Amino acid sequence: MTTKSSTGPSPAVLRYAAFTTEPAGGNPAGVVLDAAGLDDEAMLAIAAEVGYSETAFLIPAAEGSDGSGSSDGSGSPGRHYTARYFSPKAEVPFCGHATVAAAVALAERDGAVTGDGAQAAYVFATRAGSVPVAVSRAEGAVRATLTSVTPRVEEAPADDVAEALAALGWGAGELAAELPPRIAFAGARHLVLAAATRERLARLDYDFARLEALMRRLDLTTVQLVWRESPYVFHARDPFPVGGVVEDPATGAAAAAFGAYARELALVPAESVLTLRQGEDMGRPGVLTVTLRDGEKRVRVSGAAVAIPAGQA
Repeated sequence: MTTKSSTGPSPAVLRYAAFTTEPAGGNPAGVVLDAAGLDDEAMLAIAAEVGYSETAFLIPAAEGSDGSGSSDGSGSPGRHYTARYFSPKAEVPFCGHATVAAAVALAERDGAVTGDGAQAAYVFATRAGSVPVAVSRAEGAVRATLTSVTPRVEEAPADDVAEALAALGWGAGELAAELPPRIAFAGARHLVLAAATRERLARLDYDFARLEALMRRLDLTTVQLVWRESPYVFHARDPFPVGGVVEDPATGAAAAAFGAYARELALVPAESVLTLRQGEDMGRPGVLTVTLRDGEKRVRVSGAAVAIPAGQA
Protein backbone atom coordinates (compact mmCIF):
# COMPACT_ATOMS: atom_id res chain seq x y z
CA MET A 1 0.00 0.00 0.00
CA THR A 2 1.39 3.35 -1.02
CA THR A 3 0.15 6.75 0.04
CA LYS A 4 0.38 9.85 -2.09
CA SER A 5 3.62 11.81 -2.27
CA SER A 6 4.27 14.22 0.54
CA THR A 7 3.73 17.91 -0.12
CA GLY A 8 4.15 20.98 2.01
CA PRO A 9 5.96 21.17 5.35
CA SER A 10 6.95 18.03 7.22
CA PRO A 11 4.48 16.92 9.90
CA ALA A 12 5.29 17.18 13.59
CA VAL A 13 6.99 14.10 15.00
CA LEU A 14 6.18 13.39 18.64
CA ARG A 15 8.36 11.19 20.82
CA TYR A 16 6.91 8.95 23.51
CA ALA A 17 8.31 6.21 25.73
CA ALA A 18 5.99 3.19 25.97
CA PHE A 19 5.57 0.66 28.78
CA THR A 20 6.93 3.08 31.34
CA THR A 21 6.00 6.21 33.27
CA GLU A 22 9.54 7.57 32.97
CA PRO A 23 10.84 9.15 29.73
CA ALA A 24 14.19 7.39 30.19
CA GLY A 25 12.55 3.97 30.55
CA GLY A 26 10.61 1.63 28.29
CA ASN A 27 10.77 1.79 24.52
CA PRO A 28 10.86 5.15 22.70
CA ALA A 29 8.69 5.56 19.61
CA GLY A 30 8.17 8.31 17.12
CA VAL A 31 4.55 9.27 16.47
CA VAL A 32 3.10 11.21 13.53
CA LEU A 33 -0.56 11.87 14.30
CA ASP A 34 -1.54 12.90 10.75
CA ALA A 35 0.51 11.25 8.02
CA ALA A 36 -2.10 11.64 5.26
CA GLY A 37 0.31 13.65 3.09
CA LEU A 38 3.26 11.27 3.34
CA ASP A 39 4.30 8.56 0.90
CA ASP A 40 6.29 5.45 1.82
CA GLU A 41 9.64 7.04 1.08
CA ALA A 42 8.87 10.02 3.31
CA MET A 43 7.72 7.79 6.17
CA LEU A 44 10.87 5.69 5.96
CA ALA A 45 13.04 8.81 5.86
CA ILE A 46 11.34 10.21 8.96
CA ALA A 47 11.72 6.89 10.80
CA ALA A 48 15.41 6.76 9.90
CA GLU A 49 15.92 10.32 11.10
CA VAL A 50 14.09 9.66 14.38
CA GLY A 51 16.27 6.58 14.86
CA TYR A 52 13.99 4.67 17.23
CA SER A 53 13.13 1.03 16.64
CA GLU A 54 9.77 2.16 15.21
CA THR A 55 7.81 5.26 14.33
CA ALA A 56 4.01 5.10 13.97
CA PHE A 57 2.24 7.02 11.22
CA LEU A 58 -1.50 7.57 11.63
CA ILE A 59 -3.86 8.41 8.79
CA PRO A 60 -7.35 9.49 9.92
CA ALA A 61 -10.11 7.39 8.36
CA ALA A 62 -12.44 9.10 5.91
CA GLU A 63 -15.63 10.42 7.50
CA GLY A 64 -18.20 7.66 7.78
CA SER A 65 -15.57 4.92 7.60
CA ASP A 66 -14.05 3.00 10.47
CA GLY A 67 -10.82 2.66 8.53
CA SER A 68 -10.56 -1.02 9.29
CA GLY A 69 -13.08 -2.76 7.09
CA SER A 70 -14.65 -4.24 10.22
CA SER A 71 -17.82 -3.61 12.14
CA ASP A 72 -16.67 -4.43 15.65
CA GLY A 73 -18.10 -1.20 17.01
CA SER A 74 -14.92 -0.29 18.85
CA GLY A 75 -13.96 3.34 19.21
CA SER A 76 -15.98 6.46 18.56
CA PRO A 77 -16.65 8.49 15.41
CA GLY A 78 -13.45 10.25 14.35
CA ARG A 79 -11.29 7.83 16.32
CA HIS A 80 -10.45 5.37 13.54
CA TYR A 81 -7.05 5.46 11.90
CA THR A 82 -4.90 3.57 9.46
CA ALA A 83 -1.64 2.87 11.28
CA ARG A 84 1.66 2.17 9.60
CA TYR A 85 4.93 1.39 11.33
CA PHE A 86 8.46 1.96 10.06
CA SER A 87 11.79 0.99 11.56
CA PRO A 88 14.87 2.89 10.38
CA LYS A 89 15.28 0.23 7.67
CA ALA A 90 11.81 -0.98 6.60
CA GLU A 91 8.08 -1.08 7.23
CA VAL A 92 6.77 -3.67 9.69
CA PRO A 93 3.18 -4.96 9.72
CA PHE A 94 2.50 -4.19 13.37
CA CYS A 95 4.28 -2.67 16.36
CA GLY A 96 2.91 -2.86 19.88
CA HIS A 97 4.95 -0.20 21.66
CA ALA A 98 4.36 2.35 18.91
CA THR A 99 0.62 1.54 19.06
CA VAL A 100 0.58 2.23 22.80
CA ALA A 101 2.58 5.44 22.29
CA ALA A 102 0.37 6.65 19.43
CA ALA A 103 -2.88 5.94 21.28
CA VAL A 104 -1.70 7.81 24.37
CA ALA A 105 -0.51 10.71 22.20
CA LEU A 106 -3.92 10.84 20.49
CA ALA A 107 -5.83 10.78 23.77
CA GLU A 108 -3.67 13.55 25.19
CA ARG A 109 -4.01 15.65 22.05
CA ASP A 110 -7.79 15.15 22.08
CA GLY A 111 -8.02 16.08 25.78
CA ALA A 112 -9.73 12.74 26.38
CA VAL A 113 -7.78 11.67 29.48
CA THR A 114 -7.34 14.84 31.49
CA GLY A 115 -8.50 13.39 34.81
CA ASP A 116 -8.26 10.09 36.68
CA GLY A 117 -10.89 7.66 35.47
CA ALA A 118 -11.09 9.25 32.00
CA GLN A 119 -11.15 6.86 29.04
CA ALA A 120 -10.92 6.94 25.26
CA ALA A 121 -11.08 4.27 22.55
CA TYR A 122 -9.53 4.03 19.11
CA VAL A 123 -9.31 1.52 16.29
CA PHE A 124 -6.09 1.17 14.30
CA ALA A 125 -6.29 -0.52 10.90
CA THR A 126 -2.87 -2.12 10.53
CA ARG A 127 -1.37 -4.33 7.83
CA ALA A 128 -1.91 -7.23 10.26
CA GLY A 129 -5.60 -6.42 10.85
CA SER A 130 -7.86 -4.27 13.01
CA VAL A 131 -6.47 -3.45 16.47
CA PRO A 132 -8.74 -1.76 19.05
CA VAL A 133 -6.91 0.33 21.64
CA ALA A 134 -8.37 1.62 24.91
CA VAL A 135 -6.71 4.49 26.77
CA SER A 136 -7.31 5.43 30.40
CA ARG A 137 -5.81 7.53 33.17
CA ALA A 138 -5.39 6.31 36.73
CA GLU A 139 -3.26 7.73 39.54
CA GLY A 140 -1.80 10.25 37.12
CA ALA A 141 -0.51 7.70 34.60
CA VAL A 142 -1.97 7.24 31.12
CA ARG A 143 -2.15 3.63 29.94
CA ALA A 144 -3.18 2.01 26.69
CA THR A 145 -4.47 -1.52 26.16
CA LEU A 146 -4.30 -2.99 22.67
CA THR A 147 -6.20 -6.08 21.59
CA SER A 148 -4.17 -8.13 19.14
CA VAL A 149 -5.29 -9.73 15.93
CA THR A 150 -6.00 -13.45 16.18
CA PRO A 151 -2.70 -15.10 17.11
CA ARG A 152 -1.20 -18.39 16.06
CA VAL A 153 1.68 -20.56 17.24
CA GLU A 154 3.67 -23.01 15.13
CA GLU A 155 6.55 -25.41 15.52
CA ALA A 156 10.04 -23.99 15.04
CA PRO A 157 12.07 -26.28 12.75
CA ALA A 158 15.02 -27.81 14.57
CA ASP A 159 17.54 -26.64 11.97
CA ASP A 160 16.30 -23.05 12.27
CA VAL A 161 16.48 -23.18 16.06
CA ALA A 162 20.03 -24.50 15.82
CA GLU A 163 20.97 -21.65 13.48
CA ALA A 164 19.41 -19.09 15.83
CA LEU A 165 21.33 -20.53 18.77
CA ALA A 166 24.56 -20.44 16.80
CA ALA A 167 23.99 -16.79 15.84
CA LEU A 168 23.22 -15.95 19.47
CA GLY A 169 26.18 -17.92 20.81
CA TRP A 170 23.86 -20.05 22.96
CA GLY A 171 24.23 -23.75 23.59
CA ALA A 172 21.22 -26.06 23.29
CA GLY A 173 21.70 -26.98 26.94
CA GLU A 174 21.12 -23.35 27.93
CA LEU A 175 17.47 -23.51 26.89
CA ALA A 176 14.67 -24.10 29.41
CA ALA A 177 13.27 -27.54 28.63
CA GLU A 178 9.78 -26.67 29.86
CA LEU A 179 9.49 -23.71 27.44
CA PRO A 180 10.21 -25.20 23.99
CA PRO A 181 11.06 -23.06 20.97
CA ARG A 182 8.11 -21.91 18.88
CA ILE A 183 7.28 -19.28 16.28
CA ALA A 184 4.43 -17.12 17.59
CA PHE A 185 2.36 -14.49 15.79
CA ALA A 186 -0.03 -11.81 17.05
CA GLY A 187 0.46 -9.25 14.30
CA ALA A 188 4.12 -10.05 13.61
CA ARG A 189 6.19 -13.25 13.72
CA HIS A 190 8.62 -13.89 16.58
CA LEU A 191 10.85 -16.86 17.38
CA VAL A 192 10.46 -17.58 21.11
CA LEU A 193 13.52 -19.03 22.85
CA ALA A 194 13.58 -19.51 26.62
CA ALA A 195 16.78 -19.30 28.64
CA ALA A 196 17.28 -21.71 31.51
CA THR A 197 18.82 -18.99 33.72
CA ARG A 198 18.61 -15.25 34.21
CA GLU A 199 22.38 -15.07 33.76
CA ARG A 200 22.12 -16.54 30.26
CA LEU A 201 19.46 -13.99 29.33
CA ALA A 202 21.62 -11.15 30.67
CA ARG A 203 24.52 -12.00 28.32
CA LEU A 204 23.49 -10.83 24.85
CA ASP A 205 26.31 -10.59 22.32
CA TYR A 206 25.20 -12.03 19.01
CA ASP A 207 26.24 -12.20 15.37
CA PHE A 208 24.12 -9.37 13.94
CA ALA A 209 24.42 -10.29 10.26
CA ARG A 210 23.92 -14.02 10.82
CA LEU A 211 20.81 -13.57 12.94
CA GLU A 212 19.42 -10.98 10.52
CA ALA A 213 19.82 -13.39 7.60
CA LEU A 214 17.92 -16.13 9.43
CA MET A 215 15.17 -13.75 10.48
CA ARG A 216 14.69 -12.47 6.95
CA ARG A 217 14.42 -16.03 5.67
CA LEU A 218 11.80 -16.89 8.30
CA ASP A 219 10.02 -13.51 8.08
CA LEU A 220 10.62 -12.79 11.77
CA THR A 221 10.28 -9.35 13.32
CA THR A 222 12.24 -10.18 16.49
CA VAL A 223 13.68 -13.14 18.30
CA GLN A 224 12.06 -13.12 21.72
CA LEU A 225 14.36 -14.37 24.45
CA VAL A 226 12.63 -15.04 27.76
CA TRP A 227 13.32 -16.31 31.26
CA ARG A 228 10.60 -17.36 33.68
CA GLU A 229 11.01 -15.79 37.11
CA SER A 230 7.76 -17.12 38.59
CA PRO A 231 4.47 -18.61 37.33
CA TYR A 232 3.23 -15.28 35.96
CA VAL A 233 6.38 -13.14 35.68
CA PHE A 234 8.79 -13.35 32.75
CA HIS A 235 11.85 -11.36 31.69
CA ALA A 236 12.32 -10.72 27.97
CA ARG A 237 14.86 -9.41 25.48
CA ASP A 238 14.23 -8.89 21.77
CA PRO A 239 17.07 -8.70 19.24
CA PHE A 240 15.82 -6.72 16.23
CA PRO A 241 18.55 -6.72 13.56
CA VAL A 242 16.03 -6.69 10.69
CA GLY A 243 15.00 -3.25 11.89
CA GLY A 244 18.58 -2.04 12.12
CA VAL A 245 18.45 -2.15 15.93
CA VAL A 246 20.54 -4.45 18.13
CA GLU A 247 17.81 -4.78 20.76
CA ASP A 248 14.27 -3.53 21.22
CA PRO A 249 13.72 -2.24 24.79
CA ALA A 250 10.01 -3.20 25.18
CA THR A 251 8.17 -5.13 22.49
CA GLY A 252 4.38 -5.10 22.61
CA ALA A 253 3.85 -7.23 19.49
CA ALA A 254 6.19 -9.89 20.88
CA ALA A 255 4.42 -9.72 24.26
CA ALA A 256 1.09 -10.44 22.54
CA ALA A 257 2.68 -13.33 20.64
CA PHE A 258 4.18 -14.63 23.88
CA GLY A 259 0.74 -14.57 25.51
CA ALA A 260 -0.52 -16.81 22.72
CA TYR A 261 2.55 -19.03 23.16
CA ALA A 262 1.99 -19.37 26.91
CA ARG A 263 -1.67 -20.28 26.36
CA GLU A 264 -0.95 -22.72 23.51
CA LEU A 265 1.56 -24.63 25.66
CA ALA A 266 -0.67 -24.46 28.76
CA LEU A 267 2.08 -22.70 30.71
CA VAL A 268 -0.58 -20.64 32.49
CA PRO A 269 -4.33 -20.97 33.08
CA ALA A 270 -6.67 -19.91 30.28
CA GLU A 271 -7.64 -16.84 32.34
CA SER A 272 -4.36 -15.19 33.28
CA VAL A 273 -2.51 -11.91 33.68
CA LEU A 274 1.20 -12.07 32.92
CA THR A 275 3.90 -9.53 33.63
CA LEU A 276 6.80 -9.17 31.21
CA ARG A 277 9.82 -7.19 32.34
CA GLN A 278 11.99 -5.93 29.53
CA GLY A 279 14.76 -3.41 29.00
CA GLU A 280 16.38 -3.89 32.39
CA ASP A 281 19.65 -5.10 30.87
CA MET A 282 19.67 -2.03 28.60
CA GLY A 283 19.08 0.48 31.37
CA ARG A 284 15.56 1.22 30.01
CA PRO A 285 13.27 -0.86 32.27
CA GLY A 286 9.71 -1.36 31.12
CA VAL A 287 6.69 -3.38 32.22
CA LEU A 288 4.23 -5.02 29.84
CA THR A 289 1.00 -6.56 31.09
CA VAL A 290 -0.42 -9.44 29.04
CA THR A 291 -4.02 -10.47 29.67
CA LEU A 292 -5.51 -13.77 28.51
CA ARG A 293 -9.25 -14.37 28.66
CA ASP A 294 -10.80 -17.81 28.70
CA GLY A 295 -12.60 -18.50 25.45
CA GLU A 296 -11.08 -15.52 23.62
CA LYS A 297 -8.18 -16.06 21.24
CA ARG A 298 -7.05 -12.44 20.97
CA VAL A 299 -4.49 -11.20 23.49
CA ARG A 300 -4.47 -7.89 25.35
CA VAL A 301 -1.25 -6.00 26.03
CA SER A 302 -1.22 -2.99 28.36
CA GLY A 303 1.28 -0.39 29.42
CA ALA A 304 1.78 3.23 30.32
CA ALA A 305 3.31 5.79 27.99
CA VAL A 306 4.77 9.24 28.54
CA ALA A 307 6.00 12.06 26.31
CA ILE A 308 9.78 12.42 26.04
CA PRO A 309 10.89 16.01 26.67
CA ALA A 310 12.72 17.66 23.79
CA GLY A 311 15.98 17.71 25.71
CA GLN A 312 15.85 13.93 26.23
CA ALA A 313 14.72 12.88 22.75
